[in-house]
Amino acid sequence: MNLLRRTAFPLLLLVLHAFCSAAQTKVTIPIETAQNALVLQTDQDKHLSIIYFGKKLAQASEYDLVSAQSRQRDGNAGIYNSAYTPAGSWSISEPALQVTHADGNKSTDLVYVNHQTTREGDNVVVTSIQLKDPAYAVEVTLFYKTYSRENVVEQWSLIKSAEKGEITLNKYASANLYFPGKDFYLTHYNGTWAREMNPEEEQLTAGIRVLDSKLGTRANLFQPPSFQLSFDNPATETEGKVLLGTLAWSGNFRMDFEVDSYHNLRLIAGINNYASEYPLGPGKDFKTPSFIYTFSENGKGEASRNLHNWARKYRILDGEGSRLTLLNNWEATYFDFNEEKLSGLFKDGKKLGVDLFLLDDGWFANKYPRNDDRAGLGDWQENVKKLPHGIGYLVKEAKNAGIKFGIWVEPEMVNPKSELYEKHPDWVIRQPQRPEHYMRNQLPLDLSNPEVQNFVFGILDKLFTENPDIAYIKWDCNAITFNAHSAYLEKNKQKQSQLYVDYVRGLYKVLEKLRAKYPKVPMMLCSGGGGRVDYEALKYFTEFWPSDNTDPLERVFMQWEYSYFFPALTQSAHVTDWGKQPLKFRTDVAMMGKLGYDIVVSHLNEKDLQFSQQSVATYNAIKDVVWHGDLYRLIDPKKNDFASLLFATKNKDRAIVLSYLVSNRNGAGSDMAVRLQGLDAGKKYKVKELNLYPDSKSPVREDQVYSGDFLMTAGFNPVVNARRASVILEILEIK
Repeated sequence: MNLLRRTAFPLLLLVLHAFCSAAQTKVTIPIETAQNALVLQTDQDKHLSIIYFGKKLAQASEYDLVSAQSRQRDGNAGIYNSAYTPAGSWSISEPALQVTHADGNKSTDLVYVNHQTTREGDNVVVTSIQLKDPAYAVEVTLFYKTYSRENVVEQWSLIKSAEKGEITLNKYASANLYFPGKDFYLTHYNGTWAREMNPEEEQLTAGIRVLDSKLGTRANLFQPPSFQLSFDNPATETEGKVLLGTLAWSGNFRMDFEVDSYHNLRLIAGINNYASEYPLGPGKDFKTPSFIYTFSENGKGEASRNLHNWARKYRILDGEGSRLTLLNNWEATYFDFNEEKLSGLFKDGKKLGVDLFLLDDGWFANKYPRNDDRAGLGDWQENVKKLPHGIGYLVKEAKNAGIKFGIWVEPEMVNPKSELYEKHPDWVIRQPQRPEHYMRNQLPLDLSNPEVQNFVFGILDKLFTENPDIAYIKWDCNAITFNAHSAYLEKNKQKQSQLYVDYVRGLYKVLEKLRAKYPKVPMMLCSGGGGRVDYEALKYFTEFWPSDNTDPLERVFMQWEYSYFFPALTQSAHVTDWGKQPLKFRTDVAMMGKLGYDIVVSHLNEKDLQFSQQSVATYNAIKDVVWHGDLYRLIDPKKNDFASLLFATKNKDRAIVLSYLVSNRNGAGSDMAVRLQGLDAGKKYKVKELNLYPDSKSPVREDQVYSGDFLMTAGFNPVVNARRASVILEILEIK
């Protein structure tokens, strides 16, 4: 018995010493915003795990209690909740990092080395965490950039190799998150040309749900890299836990949602590794794109306002500035125009009251003139038959008419029927041994090639150099990538699997160079509609084109869904002749975003012209609230006869309410009051209807005074019905 005691006691001391040593070496790293926290922690083996995600705790020391409870529930928790899961070693889950080492070994492990925190002003903090493989000279640094007031996190990784030979990155995610929970509901989007942003909500079950794109240039055509994730129950606008996430990358993406055997969720997001194994030589590194997300415990509305506030201040080019209203000639002329016809349209734009005239496709190429979409793309010289005096003449004519001038380009693409294709077939993405496959009769140029990058930059640089008064660019991209192959990579003995990544990097190099020389010219990001919309591209563009479908009824739904991720000033919304709705409805829907026109002004009758001129003036009076105010979605068009949304100023002294009938059933409309949001309960307000069609009267009493409490509790009926299919109201504080 004494012998047992003599041997057991030292053993117990040894166990206690080991436990205490492990406890002493444990590192806890909170990543916090004003309201939320993501907490990481090392275990006894220095593996880094996620131990908490959700509302920030008042006492940071209590995050360790979460970790202790997790260990009691599952001794192998680290297998599932890794902060950046490696492949081929201890983990059996979907990896964030998969590497083939220089010696052919495919296993990787990552252990914690150190971390540091850097403050960028009073609102932004960057935390970097260095991990390394203990057996191979590979390091990964995880970056978490927090925007405290906006409750937004921007996350990316930097992968470095110091191995003597070349390694291959088989998978290289931007972010790896882990969410303990009961149930998870994913809202994602699908569509195609003219049918963008169709939402689907599903409960995630055991296994992996993948959202991805393999399209290359126009990567978002079938699915955008954005989603909503609800916790426990489907979130509403005002209730529930929800995360809005999006990847800032203009190429192929992949997002894995893996529900594990304990009903918790792992999310891995980044570049799609499909056909994109990336080589990394000695001393080289690879930076992944940013995964951006915000979390709210108060529903989707608060989450989207977080994202909007962040985007305007930190990401979108001139996000806190102004925008230009415009008249586009596309639906007025298509490819059929000349200088005389365009000069008349300049005068129409001035008569309408917009800021800018935009010349669309068809102004270039001579050997193979751009008279349709089958020829000329790539030959960026003015067509001498249509424009004998060149673009400079049009810029001057527009200026003489009192309006600014903008122009359309599609510099990444080429028609096989073009001089560019004849001179530089090696600049084109194409398989040399296979038949060419076209979309809109065109092919992408190879932007992995520096010569092509210089050519694309030169298109814009020449336009601006020769015509410094050009005030706007519409940058289009109408084809996806078939038969992916780069003559440049082949010539330089580089791997074809680099093409999808290097194309996007090449595009960003062009845009960076362009913005360095021309930092303030407004540019629309167009890709046959919403085929390329993300927060990396929007560093260089002021706005984007949501869809080529401008039917206003369809646009209500599209713009509604886009609004979860992108603020109104980024969404170009044009009044066109699409749809069967009256001009007022078409115009009021366009006021939900950044107003523009694509109509033949000379075809408007007297009242329609009067209304359109009035609408531009009305929009100019309310646009600051729409562009920079807080958005509240009040009535969902997917579930009701009408849609209603409200933009409110930050100090709650003014709001704009836009309502649209979306059902043609008998009696459809607003048969009850709509509870407003975003006002101050203690303030007094008057309600006024705006943008009435000439000779029509409003049922709204402008002399009635309401408290903010009344408008948000009892509500206000905008009286939307078949005779009043769209209604715009102004809520103005009485000082």
